[in-house]
Amino acid sequence: MSHINDWVIKQRRYLHQHPELSHQEYKTKAYIEKQLNELGIPTHSLTGKDVIGTIKGEKRGKTVAIRSDMDALPIQEETGLSFASSNANVMHACGHDGHMAILLGVARNLIKMTNEIAGTILLVFQHAEEELPGGANELVTHNLLDGVEAMFGYHLWQPIPSGIIGVREGATMAGADKFNITIKGKGGHGSMPQDTIDPTLIISSVIMQLQSIVSRSLATNDEAVVSIGELHSGSNYNIIPDTAFASGTVRYFNLNTSQEIEKRMNAIIDGICSAYGATYKLDYQHGDPPLFNNPKLTSFIEKHAQDNVGINQVKRIDGIMGSEDFAHYSHKIPSSYIFLGIGKEDAPYGHHHPKFDINEDMLAVGVKLFTESLLDYMKEGHK
Repeated sequence: MSHINDWVIKQRRYLHQHPELSHQEYKTKAYIEKQLNELGIPTHSLTGKDVIGTIKGEKRGKTVAIRSDMDALPIQEETGLSFASSNANVMHACGHDGHMAILLGVARNLIKMTNEIAGTILLVFQHAEEELPGGANELVTHNLLDGVEAMFGYHLWQPIPSGIIGVREGATMAGADKFNITIKGKGGHGSMPQDTIDPTLIISSVIMQLQSIVSRSLATNDEAVVSIGELHSGSNYNIIPDTAFASGTVRYFNLNTSQEIEKRMNAIIDGICSAYGATYKLDYQHGDPPLFNNPKLTSFIEKHAQDNVGINQVKRIDGIMGSEDFAHYSHKIPSSYIFLGIGKEDAPYGHHHPKFDINEDMLAVGVKLFTESLLDYMKEGHK
């Protein structure tokens, strides 16, 4: 196995050095296609940005899919690695380079074992996980899942200690919405606020009251977050501006929660603006839904993880407020998404940080886990 592990690490380092942003993964796509074709695996693309490899077993059976994302982030890398990004202001700062390498390793193993496979395995290298609209929903609309019985996915995950496999049934990662708020008031001189309708004061009141949605409008066991990430108002210290702007995100585990938060947000902004005589625009964008792990499929993967890395190395985890567009698959067919821990005390930098790096030892763990899990799942007569 050491030979394939070395090959997988080589793949990861090449991909890390040549990152591409969401919806721009054309060279990455070509590289993945080349690697799969050299292994004897045919490929096609549904959108021109993704790569779908197909491994057909020697016996008839079901079709399943396993997914890796491909895109990088608009970040200038600061790791100092010898294979650091060669593209300015673009970096694999979330582990997608490792995800691709794992799936290439799985492909390299499985193509040699077609006599043990009853059915078809789709190797899905998906574009644009980091952006909205994302690649998963685009692939769903292009009928990727037609005839697919189950979908597997995974993430190298810094918040979990290295060597630990994190699993969870049901709602696992949060849905993520985005909103923009524009308040229109009446500007004027800072010394005469009585002649103005101050949008800065109004939007400040709005931001404070939005925090009451989670604490006072939702059930106490309904987990959600409303966060403001951007705020703009004015351009000079003694001028009250005409407008103020804020944007933020909503995270939730229940689709009904998203609808209730949007409703309450409208009511709060409308009430405050009416009180001050201002007008407003709320642009609320529903993004990726919550990711739902099928209990039966997740139990299957959990058992194989226990067999591969040890029962004490597999942990049930809490729900994660981060979002993942794999959720679109999970709302269409039985799916399971697990986490491969890469957290280390000497590498404290989290996802989306310019010094983020992965523990390459976990690549071999991922390859072995999904090779054996898929082989077992694709055995003739497996239920």
